Amino acid sequence: MTRSTVRAILATALLLPAPFLVRGQISSGCTNAISGQECDDQINTITTAVPFLMISPDSRAGGMGDAGVAVSPDANAIHWNPAKLAFSEMEGEFSMSYSPWLRNLVPDMSLAYLAGYKKLSNKRSAIGGSLRYFSLGNITFTDINGAVIRDFKPTEFAVDLAFSQQFSDYFSGGIAIRYINSNLTGGISVQGANSKAGQSVAADVSFFYTKPELDLGDKEGTFSFGMNISNIGAKMSYTETARQDFIPMNMRLGPAFTLDLDQYNSITFNLDINKLLVPTPPIYKLDSAGAVEIDPTTGEFVIASGKDPNVGVAQGIIQSFSDAPGNVSYDDNGNVIVEDGSRFREEMREFNLAGGFEYWYDQQFAFRAGYFWEHYTKGNRKYFTLGAGVRYSKFALDLSYLIANTQQSPLANTLRFTLGFRFDGKPKKEGVDEG
Repeated sequence: MTRSTVRAILATALLLPAPFLVRGQISSGCTNAISGQECDDQINTITTAVPFLMISPDSRAGGMGDAGVAVSPDANAIHWNPAKLAFSEMEGEFSMSYSPWLRNLVPDMSLAYLAGYKKLSNKRSAIGGSLRYFSLGNITFTDINGAVIRDFKPTEFAVDLAFSQQFSDYFSGGIAIRYINSNLTGGISVQGANSKAGQSVAADVSFFYTKPELDLGDKEGTFSFGMNISNIGAKMSYTETARQDFIPMNMRLGPAFTLDLDQYNSITFNLDINKLLVPTPPIYKLDSAGAVEIDPTTGEFVIASGKDPNVGVAQGIIQSFSDAPGNVSYDDNGNVIVEDGSRFREEMREFNLAGGFEYWYDQQFAFRAGYFWEHYTKGNRKYFTLGAGVRYSKFALDLSYLIANTQQSPLANTLRFTLGFRFDGKPKKEGVDEG
């Protein structure tokens, strides 16, 4: 498969009807190591428009397994948890991040991210903004006969404006407003429909709790907990006639704990739990010929198990916690059988886990490591991450590296680079008593 083909698939997939994108009734690709038989669970991944919004943009969190909802605040908190900004000890920060993306498939896809914030005069509030820019490289569009129509460079971007307010010495809240633009086809006609750039407006709602100076034996530590419900917004369409797709509304929550080992050494452990708040694709009923059955009254595909995904945003969020179809089979009479317990089991598998640790020496040199886990029926992303960072005066440089834990993963060998600038504030060195 050429890189043009790969990108063409990415650019046109969202224009196709849902049943042709995700059927759920396909092999899991999993084999039981003991019996040698194929696993019973069916692949049923959740797809959305603009998945680039879920890519970890910065090297610090990228080195900790793509987790960052509760770690200490920096400029990239606008992506992970805007509420953290109010607790920043700096007056302001600015960072620039860059990552070649899916480098095992194509050489010229990339993600760039700019983010910054400024504490307000009351010292309990902060405002911030960010720009995320995703380039899919160059695509050559051809007609059904293979004749070249045009070359085009699909791009997507999102612009954020965030505000964070500290409500008490330990608790804060934050919001972010986001404009999203996704131009995948440059207006060409796809399957007889004129395409257009998809656009949407979304919001994040987040909370952050932190309790410093916790005693753990003769050491001091800081416990934090964060929650961010992101990308709550309107569906997106790429044509006037095609269905509208959910954007990746997501719930991220988890704790972090920092332990000050001594005057110069500290270590942080963190864990993020994620769940997409969009409907799970149902499993559609098949007729005796193996084709998707159509209701003659409504003209819609008949759902064998699960719920109708064509619902509004609010209903989609609520429905996302109870709409997994489970494992479906048919008896000799063609009746649908749903395996007992498989719906709940699939619902639980829609949560993915990310976590790791960050070690600092003298708040100048950092080492990070982490792991990301997603069930094989929901995407099968499994990878280790490593990272390092250095701070000098007002400057910071971080990098991270992804090591895939699955064969032929397109995410393997992903690199991220982040350059940061810190302004004014002089935070105390962790572990040093200023009294």
